Amino acid sequence: MTVDLRRIYREEAGRVLATLIRLVGEFDLAEEALQEAFAAAAEQWPRSGAPDNPAAWLVGVGRRKAIDQIRKRGVHARHQDALESEALIEARIMPWREEDDTFGDDTLRLIFTCCHPALSTAVQAPLILNTVCGLSVGAVARAFIVQPEAMAQRLVRAKRKISLARIPYETPGPDRLEERVEGVLTGLYLLFTEGYAASSGEALTRGDLCLEAIRLGRLLADLLPERAAIDGLLALMLLHDARRAARATAEGDIILLEDQDRRLWNQSQIDEGLLLVDRALRRPGRPSHFAVQAAIAALHVRAGGPGDTDWPQIVGLYAVLLRIHATPVVELNHAVAVAMVDGPQKALDLLDALAARGALELYHLLPAARADMLRRLGRRDEAIAACKAALAAARQEPERRLLSRRLAEMSI
Repeated sequence: MTVDLRRIYREEAGRVLATLIRLVGEFDLAEEALQEAFAAAAEQWPRSGAPDNPAAWLVGVGRRKAIDQIRKRGVHARHQDALESEALIEARIMPWREEDDTFGDDTLRLIFTCCHPALSTAVQAPLILNTVCGLSVGAVARAFIVQPEAMAQRLVRAKRKISLARIPYETPGPDRLEERVEGVLTGLYLLFTEGYAASSGEALTRGDLCLEAIRLGRLLADLLPERAAIDGLLALMLLHDARRAARATAEGDIILLEDQDRRLWNQSQIDEGLLLVDRALRRPGRPSHFAVQAAIAALHVRAGGPGDTDWPQIVGLYAVLLRIHATPVVELNHAVAVAMVDGPQKALDLLDALAARGALELYHLLPAARADMLRRLGRRDEAIAACKAALAAARQEPERRLLSRRLAEMSI
């Protein structure tokens, strides 16, 4: 019997892990139990078929595997005259029933746990990508443009701190929500980004992650209503995800924005996203950077075609974004937009200044953008060199194919 275990792992592992962490109280033990549960599934499901509720089956098996591991620890402890009773083992594992429909809440609880103020902001988002998204350490390192060894150490220290400090696995009460909101929003944004443009692998997008981020964004909006930043993030995700069906060919090759069939865009998501971004921008106070990014996305989806895009307004919005949330990636996107208004030379000057600082040294889209500007300026040899640098740094196969095609075109 054929069972697509890879697809089930991709779609369910994050939510199953979130529930196992709640049940067993330890990241490492829950991760080990998750792997053992999938190993059991790989052995049993090809013979018996996947259960109707694979996630519930995996949680149940994972919970039993975790209990076995704790019992083994008790056996070891008895050799050291430190008997751990069966009652203590059962008390250690929180109760759970297969019919409990708690996966969504568990995922949100895990994100809030990762954003506890005792953890540095530098580790909160990577921890979310590693646990909730199930990304490998190497993939997380690429997403944050750091070396894998440094990221591995960062994640190990964070998980150890959660365990040693007994950081509660919960969605905190109203009086403690505020201190974690920004971290949670960043985590949801990165969860969505990994779905919208996977950091590595064979596929351009992962629709399951996009939809999960949007679902969690809605839960957060219900938890904290009338928040401009939450409305802005939800709008941004909806507007981007609305174009997902038009972003790749049937073979998985990238279709650039100007070449997309706009009839394939999800109009209901666009309508909802436009309402949310307008509401976010009307709220008093300085707009959130998510709302400004959503406003940029709104200009793209409102345009009837590539020639109708209001690039001057997009450049202006990027200038606002640089004042309130300056990052190297925002600078890169601003430069690309500038090229559409002031030409490739002005954009290349901005990109060269960004490259000179070394902030995006491992990020393939910087040399890719430079290659495009150099090509448009007729500087063929330099464009080829920049495109080769982008190809060497890219880890996602659709992007590598696109860069290879561009390189072949310039080399003729």
